[in-house]
Amino acid sequence: MNALLVKDEALRIEALHQYEVLNSNIDPVLDDVVRLAAQICETPVAAISFISFDRIWLRARIGIESHEISLGSLPCETTILGDTVYEIADARTLPDYAPDGIMIEGRPYRFYAGAPLTTPGGINIGSLLVLDHLPRTLAPQQSTALSILSRQVITRLELNGRILQMDRAARSRQRVESALTVERNFVSTVLDTVGALVAVFDPAGRIVRFNRACETASGYDFASLVGRYIWDKLIPRHEIPEAIENFERIRAGRYPTTYENQWQNRDGSLRRIAWSATTLLDAQGQVAFIIGTGIDVTTQRVAEATLRESEARYRQLVEGSLGMVCTHDLHGVILSINSHGAETLGRTVDEMIGKNLHDFIISERRAELPLYLKKVSETGEIQGILNIAHSNGETRIVAYRNKLITMPGRTPYVLGFGIDITDRVRAEGRLRVLTRQSDSILESVGDGIFGIDLDGNATVVNYAAAQMLGYKQSELLGRNMHELIHHTSADGTPCAAADSPIHKTLVNFNTARISDEVFWRKDGTSFPVEYVARPQIDGHPNETGGLKPIGVVVAFTDTTERRALDRMKDEFISTVSHELRTPLTSLRGALGLLAGGALSDRPDKVRQMLDIAISNSDRLVRLVNDILDLERISGGKTQLQRAMCSAEDLFRRAIGEQQDICARIVSSASGVHVWADADRITQTLHNLISNAIKFSPTDSEIHLSARNLDDNEAVFEVRDQGSGIPSDKLEHIFDRFQQGDASDSRAIGGTGLGLAICRSIISQHGGRIWATSDKDKGTTFHFTLPTKSSSSLR
Repeated sequence: MNALLVKDEALRIEALHQYEVLNSNIDPVLDDVVRLAAQICETPVAAISFISFDRIWLRARIGIESHEISLGSLPCETTILGDTVYEIADARTLPDYAPDGIMIEGRPYRFYAGAPLTTPGGINIGSLLVLDHLPRTLAPQQSTALSILSRQVITRLELNGRILQMDRAARSRQRVESALTVERNFVSTVLDTVGALVAVFDPAGRIVRFNRACETASGYDFASLVGRYIWDKLIPRHEIPEAIENFERIRAGRYPTTYENQWQNRDGSLRRIAWSATTLLDAQGQVAFIIGTGIDVTTQRVAEATLRESEARYRQLVEGSLGMVCTHDLHGVILSINSHGAETLGRTVDEMIGKNLHDFIISERRAELPLYLKKVSETGEIQGILNIAHSNGETRIVAYRNKLITMPGRTPYVLGFGIDITDRVRAEGRLRVLTRQSDSILESVGDGIFGIDLDGNATVVNYAAAQMLGYKQSELLGRNMHELIHHTSADGTPCAAADSPIHKTLVNFNTARISDEVFWRKDGTSFPVEYVARPQIDGHPNETGGLKPIGVVVAFTDTTERRALDRMKDEFISTVSHELRTPLTSLRGALGLLAGGALSDRPDKVRQMLDIAISNSDRLVRLVNDILDLERISGGKTQLQRAMCSAEDLFRRAIGEQQDICARIVSSASGVHVWADADRITQTLHNLISNAIKFSPTDSEIHLSARNLDDNEAVFEVRDQGSGIPSDKLEHIFDRFQQGDASDSRAIGGTGLGLAICRSIISQHGGRIWATSDKDKGTTFHFTLPTKSSSSLR
């Protein structure tokens, strides 16, 4: 009842009573309509249904005996909710009829189509329906014909109603004949309306009725053929005997009721018609008429012939294919294979057909076969890689894409297409090795390297480039590199992409070498770079035969440190020049005085000049020694002579070298022993003490101390009472040519190499060196040394 809520049931029941269809006698015309519907729709069952409040009445039917069934047995209740043909291609898929389909008289039906029977007042009272055992759909012309027939049923019901009304009023013969005329017109209308060919013959084979579809297919009008034998005009001469034989069989009640023949059109062309025929009997059971319904299948037969030709070409194509084409059942047994596929594996077709895939898959992969068969049977399609054994023992790699083929009445099978990709896989493996090597090289290079396409977007960026630019590699890929890192010149003026030397290489195909530009980091800061940009050229020329660029590779170096080194070098040259010039000037002056004899009569002055010469010579030697020491230690050319040393002895040796001010030095290092080169640590302490003396007041003390940090390490400290070192200089004073205060260095002297030498010595020992300082309170230098040999450390 729920399906009928949208219709007024009272109005429907009232309409049924008005038509008197529930208690009326059998209407042969409705029977004919049902039979015609079955023929047109090519179904074994057709019926006219009317829905009452408690059941479905089947007033006209073919293929079933029941004249009434319970509500819900058929989808008629759904049909009357609409205004068009309602179809169910496969009732088994619907929950209401699963799993068997629509059950009528113990027989299952899967296909249903019904056209609603709508009264002139717009009330749906039932349906004209067809049923079939197989799933299917109606052709458009069949669906149209079913709708037309449903309207004719209503017309018939309307007619019957009127006839009944007239019969009740005056049962005159004139009204009966009028009703018969309407009936004939109804049949004529039906015949002319349907899209199928409908021809009616008398028992002798003469044409009685010929609908418009027949006129269209034959090129003749009905008036030209009525009363003539069908084979007089329409059947080609060579097919007349067969046509007469088929007609005699149908008339005698011996079928085929379905057959095909050719009609010769009036213009001489031939049309192939597929016929379905039946007989109409009179009251005495004799054949009164033979009705044939046909479909013009000319185009279909041409298509089938084309398909057969196509299949032949397909078979030829399969055999000529450079791929492997085969079929196998759901157990893996090979049903067919093309010659190339068999030859790929070093076998013949006969050697493979009937064998199981298991026999050809390498032993290590055979366990995967059941999973493959299960998946293809469940999903209907599968692709992947097979490792198949060649007859010579070699493993061939086949990429496949297979599909499960299911056809009605046939056992399912798998159609497979494969390509031998062994050589490609091996080549790709070699390429991957080369790619990994290239990537390793690219990632190990210290210079930044990136590649861009023709749009300027990054296609490859190595780790060094990303680090220098402050990005992650993933953040750069696909981004426009000019907009990210090259948008502005060093002086702050915008840099257009078209003016960029990198972009110009795509035009002039020259390598660009630039050393005076800047790149910009993610944080908005810039740094000076030197870069080389080289265009990538496609191996294939463009349409005009010229070079075809595909991108640019840029290799760049951050020149910040190099420029800093250049500045340091300049400072070093300046400092060394000063340090050399000062003692050389003194030497030159003293020696000049001595050589000129100006002091020959003043022995005390001669001695003073000699002391000046010796002192400045020593100063020059120390400068040269510092430079040589730093280069030897930094270059790893100095071998450490390590031994267990007492911190007290190291302090004593270092203080002894400062004899003139040793009274100002205070030390404490009781019980501390280190594993070190005593000479080098003494040199370190000497440099630190010398610095402390130079930068401390003359009456201040220098404090030396050493203590154990733990069982493996000791820390040494040299503390002065000087003016201190600015905090921003503490990290740089250990660099070459650096001093805490450049102004002091000019006044006090020194090359700026002493602390660099100290750092190199301590680093070579595996220790650390650093400084802490308080303004106007002094500076403390700290360094650590191991207390055990490296072989003793665990």
